[in-house]
Amino acid sequence: METTSHMIFITGGVRSGKSSFAEKMAMEKAISKGRNLHYIATGLPSDTEMKLRIEKHKQQRHQCNQNWNTWEHPRNIGLLAENFTNKDILLLDCLTTLLNNELFSDETAQNNRMIGSILSGIERLRKNCDSLIIVSNEILNETLQANDLVLSYKKMLGHLHQEIVKYSDQAFLVESGVPILMKGGADERNHDSRDSF
Repeated sequence: METTSHMIFITGGVRSGKSSFAEKMAMEKAISKGRNLHYIATGLPSDTEMKLRIEKHKQQRHQCNQNWNTWEHPRNIGLLAENFTNKDILLLDCLTTLLNNELFSDETAQNNRMIGSILSGIERLRKNCDSLIIVSNEILNETLQANDLVLSYKKMLGHLHQEIVKYSDQAFLVESGVPILMKGGADERNHDSRDSF
């Protein structure tokens, strides 16, 4: 079944400016189309650094003079889908945190099942909105402690990135605050290749 929703994937390294770019894009879409803005926050205030990052993002959204509806939902994001319609712009920030939350909530879950569950949740959101913007972290090239859990996490994240980009209209890599378009044109839609996950 073909959908008219628009999906955009944005990734970048830590402090690359990807979240600011995603927020600006969401606001521009909301203003130009007369849509509602929704921020799906997957972060948990688990330590001081994360609390500060969450607070910084909240302040940025507050200062932009746009009415953001914030949904703090660290897991099972598909459950939110029924709250949205084609009048809504959704910003999901971020995929890496979502995967982390899912992974540590059920360490016995099979990787393929977890990936399938996340992709299914994203698909449900995409079908119930005008545009879905997904932010993720580009950690795959970083040197991380090479234990089995970290390697498994990196493999799952890489698989998620590939699947989401495959079905996205556009994909951006943000480096030093500069967005680089990796897939899609300014208004390009690839309906023929992105019916569903």
